Amino acid sequence: MKKIFSLFVALFVFVAVSYAQKGVLKFAKETHDFGKVEQGKPVTYVFEFKNTGTDPVVISDAQASCGCTKPSWTREPVMPGKTGTVSATFNAAAMGPFNKSVTVTSNAEAGQTVLYLKGEVVTQKEAETAATPAATAPKKKTSR
Repeated sequence: MKKIFSLFVALFVFVAVSYAQKGVLKFAKETHDFGKVEQGKPVTYVFEFKNTGTDPVVISDAQASCGCTKPSWTREPVMPGKTGTVSATFNAAAMGPFNKSVTVTSNAEAGQTVLYLKGEVVTQKEAETAATPAATAPKKKTSR
């Protein structure tokens, strides 16, 4: 009888814990495309999130997929309904396309969230060309 009662209590505790609500990180955007980035110029994007859960969320770590990306994040607990940020700076040293990730670890319900940065590192001239809008075609003269 004690075994059955103990088993019932253990099952009840397990179910109660699994249904307990926690903090929930809801990112506005999980991927950012920089497009064409000039070689040698670091670029930064700030990912914003909201705690949509019932408990405070604390980010314990943010790990980049390589040494060329440096993350920083909101260090204080983010209360329910409040917002925080995870910033990622990519050092655009090597030419070519890039796809980097930042793994955010927290006490939130999901535990880990992966954020992505992508784009292409190009020469200064190519970056300037990409940044300026295309020249507009000359207007046709209309005859009356």
